Amino acid sequence: MSPTAEPELHYLEYYEDFLAKVRVLSRKVRESGWLPEFVIGVGRGGLVPAVYISHQLELPMLSIDHSSKVPGFADELLAKVAAMTTQGTRVLFVDDINDSGGTIDYIRGLLAGNGYAAENLRFAVVINNQSSKVEVDLWADMIDRAEDKRWFVFPWEAVGTRESIVDEALSVPERLS
Repeated sequence: MSPTAEPELHYLEYYEDFLAKVRVLSRKVRESGWLPEFVIGVGRGGLVPAVYISHQLELPMLSIDHSSKVPGFADELLAKVAAMTTQGTRVLFVDDINDSGGTIDYIRGLLAGNGYAAENLRFAVVINNQSSKVEVDLWADMIDRAEDKRWFVFPWEAVGTRESIVDEALSVPERLS
């Protein structure tokens, strides 16, 4: 896809489909044998799935905002999360999609810089890109961005204008190229 071509928008139109994916992800967490004490939603896209997963697993939920692009905004909270993991608290980060891996890589980097305990940390996403530069522990659906160029529009994003959705998709062209 050329950097200026409009992406193919793929709306996850049916709320029931989204709920089914959340149930799959929650079941995978339960069956993994590793149960978190907290679910952490990664803002913005991971907040809605995290709320549902926290209810499904009957766990408290925290949130970390990374999408605001405000430098350092989440850093203090991630330092607190790193400290929690060193004290034995298990946390599950939830995001909507592991696409390029940039968000998860950023979070892991900050956690590592604050001395986190890796055994007490997991990442789960609704959609995982097998071509991502980072790996996650759990996912509901797998795509290969090398083949699948669709831009996934989740139910909570669908209220935005087509123009804003396309602008977001084009803001990081390497996710689609």
